[in-house]
This record gives sequence, structure tokens and C-alpha cells, in this order.
Amino acid sequence: MNKIQSLREKAARNQKKIILPESDDLRIIEAASIASKEKIASISMLGKRSDVEKRLGSKKLDLNGIEFIDPENYPRKDEIINTYYELRKAKGITPEDARKQVFENLVHYGALMGRLGMVDGFVAGASHSTADVARAALYSLGLDPKIGALSSSFVVEIDNCPYGEDGLMVYGDCGVIPDPVPNQLAGIAIACGELIEVLFDVEPKVALLSYSTKGSAKGKSIDKVISALNLVKERAPHLKVDGELQGDSALVPEVAAIKCKGSEVAGKANVLIFPNLDAGNICYKLTQRLAKARVVGPLLMGTSKPASDLSRGCGVEEVVDAITITAVRAQRNAK
Repeated sequence: MNKIQSLREKAARNQKKIILPESDDLRIIEAASIASKEKIASISMLGKRSDVEKRLGSKKLDLNGIEFIDPENYPRKDEIINTYYELRKAKGITPEDARKQVFENLVHYGALMGRLGMVDGFVAGASHSTADVARAALYSLGLDPKIGALSSSFVVEIDNCPYGEDGLMVYGDCGVIPDPVPNQLAGIAIACGELIEVLFDVEPKVALLSYSTKGSAKGKSIDKVISALNLVKERAPHLKVDGELQGDSALVPEVAAIKCKGSEVAGKANVLIFPNLDAGNICYKLTQRLAKARVVGPLLMGTSKPASDLSRGCGVEEVVDAITITAVRAQRNAK
């Protein structure tokens, strides 16, 4: 059994409540049915069961065990809307604006349920853009002050691969911050290091990537990576981290032995931190397509409760994977 697949058993041992705001999408409905049937999580969906059944048509899915929440008639609806108003009133919105915004984008509704402790996390993005999902996480769910910035990561697993943890790695940030400053880059590194440890019980080895290895080139982006490295060492002295490292120096032991002897990370990194969004997004998509990797994400990092974005081109299994990882992350939050 591969490592991502094995997370389903881990999630089922301590079920957490995950809200799915996009009950208008058949992929989400099918994934909810699978996750509920396999007891990966306690699944709630925003929408009426009767409407979901109409969307299914002749398609037969087991919807038993799924909680359907009608947003208009939910007993705590007013609390959800008022919470959003209080969070955003400094930006000039009225109570009427708050209601309209929450109901026009139900991802906000789901995120606010997480903020208020009604659910343990949310998964969305099949029919919403990454910008919509990220705004809901930022405005409605809120940030973890220890991390201080919203970013994203991907869990990547490649068959028959000797790098990382036998082909298992975490990439960040590949979806949110276009050009992170050193403090943001440090937060991304710390959050991604925590993620691989929480999910897979392995020691994180975090590589801050660059086009340079240990001074082989000069430039502003290299200076940024070095500054981020120093911040990580200050904020998380327990974390194995190194930089600046080129991709081969981070992953290949033979290259690391030549370029950076004595590093605890070089040649054995399992967490790859990219210097900007161009590099991260391009690399994860190339890995997914060229290496035929199993990829889960974007997982939103730095939020007060776990949340996952989805590609609008996602398949059902990708949605189930996102639910699974969100549920396992929620187990850690509950401790």
C-alpha cells in the first residue's frame, strides 16, 4: 500500500468532521459517499439532500451517513453571518453585505463553521477558483499566529523513486504567494516540515531551493533564501533545514557529497521549498505529469484549522485524498 493511500486508515482511527461546501458538483458528491462509507471522516455537505439526489439523477450513490446542511435553515446561520460581519466590518461591509457574501460563496460559510468549531476542516475548489478558496481561508477561517502567512503545499508520491522518503515529498509554496519575502518563506518551510511529520510520522528534512548551492552563484533571490534559512533556524531550532540548495544537491546523495559535505539535509531532503510561485507551480505540475506522481493539494498552510483547495480539473480520488489529509491534519489540531 502506498503512503498516501495508507492515510485513509489513519484518518478512520479518529474521525474528524469535514465540511464540503460544493454539493453542486458530482465529483464532490461521489467523493463524499466514498469518504463516508470508508469512515475516513464524518462528512457534512452544504446543501439539501433532495437537491443532491436530483443532481445524481439515475446515478446510485450511498448518501447514508452524510450530514446535509441547508445553509438557509441552519440553526446557527445568524451566528455565522454575524461572525463574518464582525471580521470584515472594518473593511466597510454592512450586515446585508455580509449575508450576501457568505451565501454567494458558500466556501466562506464552510470556513466560518470551522472558525466557530462546528467542523474540523473544509475541502473546496472543484467549482471555485484557488483565489476564492484562499480568500475564504484567510478572511473567514483565520491564520495560525505561529506561521503568520497563508501559503500552500502539495504532497507528492512517485512510484519507484529513491528520493525523499522512497518517493514521498512535500512541495511548498506552489499555489498562493507569488514572491514570498524571507519571513513568509521561513513560515512556509516550518509549516511544510510539520506537515510531513504529522501525516507520515517521518522526520522532516527541509531544503530551501535555489539556482545556487552554498554560494555557487550570487543574486537577490539567493540572498532571500539565505535570510529565510536563518529565520527558520531561529524560529524552529529543532528542524533539520538547509539552503541554499539546487534541486540535485537537495535530493541526490552523490551530488550532495561533492557540493555540501556534512549537511543533515542535502542529498536526503523530503521537503522542498521553492523560492517563488513560478518555480513551485511549474515543478509540481511537471512532476505530476512527467513522473506520473500522485499529487494531493493545494493544502492550505498557516490556517487556524486545516483546509484544502482542489484543482477545478480534479478527479474523485483526488477529492478523497484531500478529505483524508485534511482529516488527519485535524487529528493533530485536536491534541
